[in-house]
Amino acid sequence: MKKYNTSPLSGMQELLPTEQAVFDQLKQNISDVYHHYGFLSIETPIIERTDILLAKAGGDTEKQIYMVSKTAESADSADQALRFDHTVPLARYVVEHNNDLAFPFQVTQINRNFRGERAQRGRFREFYQCDADIIGREKLPIAYDAKVIACIYDALETFKLPKMLIRISNRKVLAGFLKSLNLSEKTSEISNIIDHAEKVPVEKSTAALRELGLSDGQVDKVTAFMFTRGNYEEIEAKLKEIMGNTESVTDGLSELKIVFDILAKKGTGNCIVDFMIIRGLDYYTGTVFEIMLEDYREIGSISGGGRYENLASNFTDQKFPGVGGSIGLTRLFFVLREYNLINIETKQPVDYVILPISKNEYEASFELADKLREQGKTVDVDLSDRKLGDKFNRASKIAKYAAVIGNDEVLSGNYQAKNLKTGEQTPLMLP
Repeated sequence: MKKYNTSPLSGMQELLPTEQAVFDQLKQNISDVYHHYGFLSIETPIIERTDILLAKAGGDTEKQIYMVSKTAESADSADQALRFDHTVPLARYVVEHNNDLAFPFQVTQINRNFRGERAQRGRFREFYQCDADIIGREKLPIAYDAKVIACIYDALETFKLPKMLIRISNRKVLAGFLKSLNLSEKTSEISNIIDHAEKVPVEKSTAALRELGLSDGQVDKVTAFMFTRGNYEEIEAKLKEIMGNTESVTDGLSELKIVFDILAKKGTGNCIVDFMIIRGLDYYTGTVFEIMLEDYREIGSISGGGRYENLASNFTDQKFPGVGGSIGLTRLFFVLREYNLINIETKQPVDYVILPISKNEYEASFELADKLREQGKTVDVDLSDRKLGDKFNRASKIAKYAAVIGNDEVLSGNYQAKNLKTGEQTPLMLP
């Protein structure tokens, strides 16, 4: 009987070795694509100053942040906290090290973040995010927005997922649209309603808009706006129907067109404009995007991000505009496994397990293991004194192949590897 509750805390993911091997491979796939696109790796501290993290977080972040304190009594006023994403710490990092960086600074961070959300299936409090960001000094051409989207899409392509859909919007379009309706002062509240509209009945969204004091005409136009989606030409025509005069959204539409044109020329996936895409964090100022699986919409987005012009302005008078996106790998791994879109069983963390019959074969086993490692293989040598059958049973749970090393193998120098799935024996070819 267990003396303590040894299950992980709610909202924390713990994997078996075979599952971890798949998770690590997906993480490596993402990292490889990011680096092939020229993104440089950094790590920022897990613990940051609270005022840094909350400088321009917005949304529900302040309610979800984990405060860090040496004494429980002072947690509410703690001046340190666990980071909830990579973007805000990145802004601090850029300000701190800007004299040593080459701009545009293309950077990737793949590590854990923490949010005190209500734990539920597929939603975690500790999770890996795989970020790709580009930071400029003073200015950053809008073309970089398309580069980030293309990079993240290509990383997801390595998962061999079903058909993906890239949904793109621009917050300048929303801002201009609300300005035309004299609703600029309610931008934050309306953005929050639109951000959640896909998860609730339309009646709930319209009721929330009316509670903000919008007239019936304004509610109808905002509702029509947030359900506008399609290719660039289609949405431009639809906006003219809704607004009449689209002069107030010209800047946002022109940025959308640039991003779409670049992605089209590159042949990056299936892209649509979708004004339902808002992204919850207040630091986004222009392009925002999400990627989803078309046939599994109930999963929600599997990646997202956007443009942030003013994030670093909270920390410096210099201007460091940026654009970035993220793959939430912990949640994505969970839902892909739930929907049987990845195969856990076929991935073993170890290539070979060497099984010496006795201590007399240890030296030969170590030599064989080292030669296999020189070939880039992962190798374990089982040094236990258990029966050979028990050793094989263990090997079958962690490895692809096993090689028994007895006196005959040592004398002849001929080693056989057994495929632990098929039982087939093949010679080990060594230099």
